[in-house]
Amino acid sequence: MAGYMVYWPQDVLQKWTKAGEKGPIKVVYGSIHSRMPTIASIKVGDVVFPVSQVKKHLYVMARLPVTHREAALDYTLRELGSSCGALGQENSSGFDSCTRWQPVLDHQPHQVPFNCCSQWAVWGEEGSAIEPRQLPDEVLPDLRFGYSKSKERPLKFTPNGSVLSSSLTATRRLSEETLEIFEGLF
Repeated sequence: MAGYMVYWPQDVLQKWTKAGEKGPIKVVYGSIHSRMPTIASIKVGDVVFPVSQVKKHLYVMARLPVTHREAALDYTLRELGSSCGALGQENSSGFDSCTRWQPVLDHQPHQVPFNCCSQWAVWGEEGSAIEPRQLPDEVLPDLRFGYSKSKERPLKFTPNGSVLSSSLTATRRLSEETLEIFEGLF
């Protein structure tokens, strides 16, 4: 089992919060854009931790053990009833036309892709609640990401001490020690 960190943009989290999103997390999408980075390296058996940065602090938003991996279009067709979400068009409420099916299919806001180029979906039934869990600021410099000890790298920081956004806008494999820190939040 490997652990991965993926980025959820703050504006998307705000829409979900306004819509009452609390989880449990069911799916994480990936695309080719920094707002929704690729998840091509994530496999069945891995664990995904979506993160977001709020007021210079890093939060782990959820924990999703991956039991399935498939094309985003296949997931949305089966789970949402159409190829909706950002795979389609967004309406004035900030959500796509798929939300009209919510009473029938009872999907959660995070199940609707927020990026027009969603390629993959990893999902599972044992996801945690979606809520901010702050990583202590003092552990942030110790977090390491990469595929082997010799290639592990830390997060990058701005001169004022906050995590550089480019450190977050890529899917990052957690080192064993970093995975323990993330798991400790759940």
